[in-house]
Amino acid sequence: MITIAIDGPAASGKGTLARRIATHFDFAYLDTGKLYRAVGMAVLRNGGDPADEEAAEDAARALDPVALEDEALARDDAARAASQVAAHPAVRSALMDLQRGVAASPPEGKAGAVLDGRDIGTVICPDATVKLFVTADVEVRADRRHKELLDRGNASIYARVLEDLRERDARDRDRETAPMRPADDAHVLDTSDMTADAAFDAALDLIEAAVREALEKSGDEAE
Repeated sequence: MITIAIDGPAASGKGTLARRIATHFDFAYLDTGKLYRAVGMAVLRNGGDPADEEAAEDAARALDPVALEDEALARDDAARAASQVAAHPAVRSALMDLQRGVAASPPEGKAGAVLDGRDIGTVICPDATVKLFVTADVEVRADRRHKELLDRGNASIYARVLEDLRERDARDRDRETAPMRPADDAHVLDTSDMTADAAFDAALDLIEAAVREALEKSGDEAE
């Protein structure tokens, strides 16, 4: 089974890249960040605090996959809550099996899966076929997120978006459990000066040979 792990900070372009790669290879795709956003939103809607590990764990264990289709998960409050609940070891443990299940047995009989998040290559799928760590300067990421929010019709102030991203980066990077970092064997892709198309082309250059080799190997084993 082929697994492509794509990690990196918020607004680095990893989600757009992961979806395009999944489509290109006809692989399953899982945005693991949505899992944490759904957990965070569940806690908020229950009147709880995402910083409360017990409340967050309860929400994670009760998570219904249907919740991943909630449009509210695109909001900034969902992103902030996600970063908070993701710091809890109990939440990460509760969601680990679901993520590994998609990688091991992609839905619809797909030949592989693309998972993007913060700890896919380091914790969830350490044996992934290909690992990418997609990053960009925080100012560039803040500008992207600011424009994205405005395009959606949401109010946004660049300075606040920048501050929020810096805080989220610090939480993700400094948490004790599964901190955000490139896996030792990950390819680091800096998209600061790249368009989405350029990032996609660069990623394909990095992963196509490995995926082709894995597909050929699986075909030989099947014979």
